[in-house]
Amino acid sequence: MYKAIKDLEPGKFRKLCAIQVAGSLEARLLSTGAIQFYWRSKLNGKQVRVPIGLFDDRAPPKSLKPTVLGYSIPAAIRKAEEIAHAHLENKDAGGYPALLDEKKERERGQYQAKVEAKEWTVKKLCLAYSDYLEKLGRISHREARNVLTRHVIDAWPDLAALPATSLTPDDVVNIIRKVHEAGKGRTANKVRSYIRAAFQVAKDARLDASIPVAFKNYKINFNPASDTKPDKKSNQADKRPLHKADLITYWQTIKDVPGLRGAVIRLHLLTGGQRIQQLVALLTADITKEHITLYDGKGRPGGEVRQHIVPLIPAARKALDEAGPMGLYALSTENGRTHISNATLSGWAQAAVADVLPTFQPKQIRSGVETLLASLGVSKEIRGRLQSHGITGVQAKHYDAYDYLPEKRSALLKLYNVLEQKGADVIHFNAA
Repeated sequence: MYKAIKDLEPGKFRKLCAIQVAGSLEARLLSTGAIQFYWRSKLNGKQVRVPIGLFDDRAPPKSLKPTVLGYSIPAAIRKAEEIAHAHLENKDAGGYPALLDEKKERERGQYQAKVEAKEWTVKKLCLAYSDYLEKLGRISHREARNVLTRHVIDAWPDLAALPATSLTPDDVVNIIRKVHEAGKGRTANKVRSYIRAAFQVAKDARLDASIPVAFKNYKINFNPASDTKPDKKSNQADKRPLHKADLITYWQTIKDVPGLRGAVIRLHLLTGGQRIQQLVALLTADITKEHITLYDGKGRPGGEVRQHIVPLIPAARKALDEAGPMGLYALSTENGRTHISNATLSGWAQAAVADVLPTFQPKQIRSGVETLLASLGVSKEIRGRLQSHGITGVQAKHYDAYDYLPEKRSALLKLYNVLEQKGADVIHFNAA
């Protein structure tokens, strides 16, 4: 057979030997000077010829395994026998050529899957989730985008470039740990929460028609953040609400602060310490003589943004008028084109009372108001209705359409009377 190989004519096939299982081994001299082995047989009367590999004239003459360069003649015979067996076993389905086609389709599918995986990355899912929150009207969309961009996309570019399906719980923990070790426990919990939410939306897209179909492209069947643990200490609520005396001090200090800043921080307190993010987004069109309408976007993704109606007592109405609502947004430094940020409102409040309440934080107003109202006998339900929290249960969510405006107004008047020390014990404080 070695002599037959040496005597090959360029471009012509030569039978070297019969293959016992089926067909024969052939060789052909290519235009490059290399020699190619083939297995040849018939299927349904038609000739079938399958390439095996190149002849390696340096391979051991009796070797049965191919080298990196090609095959010895015995190795080519062994390979031809393997092809013949596979051909016969698959003869009814199209023989060995059909197996080759199936393999190509499988490889093509795997290649396509790899291409898709590279496109549907962790980074793209993080940004898509932020966009999704924005379309739902969630006020958290800005925070989600900032947190995920800063602590995932920018901090871990290699992980962010991975297919979303390949992110592991260990990866998520590493992301969270880096933030936690920087002394930002609360932020670390937010990072975990937003990663978990983004992957859950993609996972739920398979069975939830309300979620955009594009999320199905991430092919998420497992949420890598689900089994990770939050830092419970960092998630604890603020245990330092403003006491009655401090609330009065706060009010008496800000009641005469001039301009927009004074009007805005007074409105915040006199409406019951509403969530700052919701209050600053107040639309001019959502103001009436008697109340304002805010939009509570907290809750699970996919849920509706809930209208939250807050009555205006006379002092709050006055503060709102002093803010000069115009244009789209009521609380604005740009004639309503954009609204002031929650950081701006918080900064104004802190600056106004820095001398009398040096440790004051604006978030203490909300808890302080609720604590004070509780001491004045305002029920837990009315406090929850006023501050838009604690509204749970099927009856409360779906069947109770009453707006509770009289009860909310009564609670706010009680708050105002205490702040003005009307009918309450007069509390003296040192403003120095």
